[in-house]
Amino acid sequence: MTQRLFGTDGIRAPFGSFPLDRPTVTALAVELARILRASHPRPLVVLGGDPRDSTPEICRWLAAGLTAAGARHVFVGVLPTPGIAWLARRLAAAAAISVSASHNPHPDNGIKLIGGDGFKWSPEAEAELEARLLQTPPPAVPAAARDLEVDDGARALYLDWLAASVPPAGLAGLKVVLDAANGAASGLAAPLLRGLGAEVTSIHDRPDGRNINQGCGSTHPEVVAAATVEHGAALGVAFDGDVDRAILADESGAVRDGDAMLYLWARAVRRAGELEPAAIVATSMSNLGLERALAGDGIAVVRCEVGDRAVVATMRARGIVLGGEQSGHLVHLGLTTTGDGLLTALQMARLVAAAGEPLARLLAGFQRYPQLLRNVRVPSKEPLERLPRVAAARRRVEERLGGDGRLVLRYSGTEPLARIMIEGPDEASIQRMADEIEHAIREDLEGTETRNADLEVRSPELGAGS
Repeated sequence: MTQRLFGTDGIRAPFGSFPLDRPTVTALAVELARILRASHPRPLVVLGGDPRDSTPEICRWLAAGLTAAGARHVFVGVLPTPGIAWLARRLAAAAAISVSASHNPHPDNGIKLIGGDGFKWSPEAEAELEARLLQTPPPAVPAAARDLEVDDGARALYLDWLAASVPPAGLAGLKVVLDAANGAASGLAAPLLRGLGAEVTSIHDRPDGRNINQGCGSTHPEVVAAATVEHGAALGVAFDGDVDRAILADESGAVRDGDAMLYLWARAVRRAGELEPAAIVATSMSNLGLERALAGDGIAVVRCEVGDRAVVATMRARGIVLGGEQSGHLVHLGLTTTGDGLLTALQMARLVAAAGEPLARLLAGFQRYPQLLRNVRVPSKEPLERLPRVAAARRRVEERLGGDGRLVLRYSGTEPLARIMIEGPDEASIQRMADEIEHAIREDLEGTETRNADLEVRSPELGAGS
């Protein structure tokens, strides 16, 4: 193995190609079991994933490798990644593995490693495992495990815990539209909310192994938004494939992203006296309007790097209970360890039902600043602070924005792109500022091929994902 295994969120690739080929997956399971056995004589690993047609096969490869190296496993079948993380703690497991490519389309799949404490493995732990795989001769590939028997009791534990997070009949009479993305929420989300009294319309909940995230779910929130209006619902919720995120739509059909949900949730937790310190964690991409809106309630916003692992790490380091991303990864550490779309949906529905007011009115205090995102393709990632024209343009833009906007300039972690994000009082001015910075990037990289890869101006109503 000479290529990288782990990316920004575990392993992700087309099924059957490196690193989601049988030898690599099996070797990973063997080495994982060896690491776990250093602190657990017979480590237990929770194993499950989303409903892609390749998930059962990958789980069989993992089970075979774990067994060959002396580890035990419990297979929970199709279950959200946050459910698998929750079960790791509940079952006192040494680790858990979620087989999923999250919001990616078929035929991609992936592997997410979770510790026995329910938190995702750190990048450092993944790097150590990767290094051991590089240094260790590949093991003999054991025969793939036969069809794995699903432990439905483990799944029931997770669903019962979710239901208990809302008062009995706490959603009585609330009309909700759920878009399950033909993913792991299918067959789970609708019964869960109905059991709490909600009137549920469920769409895209018929997975066939290949239609996950296909024109639906959190990557296409306009679909649930239209269905929410069509059915006269109080809110709509769109999940992604492995249900670690959720996006809302209000009764008017406006899409409400993670920033809007953080605003609503943070104010409720603050009113309940459970937001101590009075702060939340959001990424550098969260809208400035979130800071301004929460400041009125005495709630600070602590910024961190993009990524749900960075959010959780910052929360734990600062002792902050609530945080999340625009993409809908929200975490309440008093309840769970990772983004849980089902938990988020329940909490948002509970707040709307308890208030007896439309969601749009509950969010009236959150005014989003116009935001522009632009990606500029670059041939190399020279430190931005060492590019003189870029540094000068950056200073000029920040001076013009003053306290009425924000500039975030960074490289993509996975693609050859410089990312420009500007928020300001109006779209015309932030367009001109982005042009100035893009021109500076091109000038500093003169003689190399650069081109504008993508341009998107996010309206104040729609917001942006991470």
